[in-house]
Amino acid sequence: MPFKPPRIRPCCGEIVPAGELCACQRRRLLERHRRHDARRPSAWRRGYDREHRIARMHHLAQHPNCVMCSEPATIADHVVAHRGDRALLRDASNLQSLCATCHSSIKQRLECQP
Repeated sequence: MPFKPPRIRPCCGEIVPAGELCACQRRRLLERHRRHDARRPSAWRRGYDREHRIARMHHLAQHPNCVMCSEPATIADHVVAHRGDRALLRDASNLQSLCATCHSSIKQRLECQP
């Protein structure tokens, strides 16, 4: 792996290793996440109720490995984002098994692409 020299963050001047955040950036990011979560409806209001939890468990029992990396899956992800569409949310053929790492990194990058 190539060597990445430490760099200086412009917000506070703290020297941190490449790819890491300084304390003030971590604090701002955490505050941003809290503001976002405060505005977001609850999981139940977004449609993730008892019926969805049962469908999720059933899907993960049938497909226990991540479709991207073959690690044990922990998330039943929607292939096509439902964006509040209840029919798409309930569609079992729209589910895929993902591990938390792939869901939080690869899948998020794919959804952000135009």
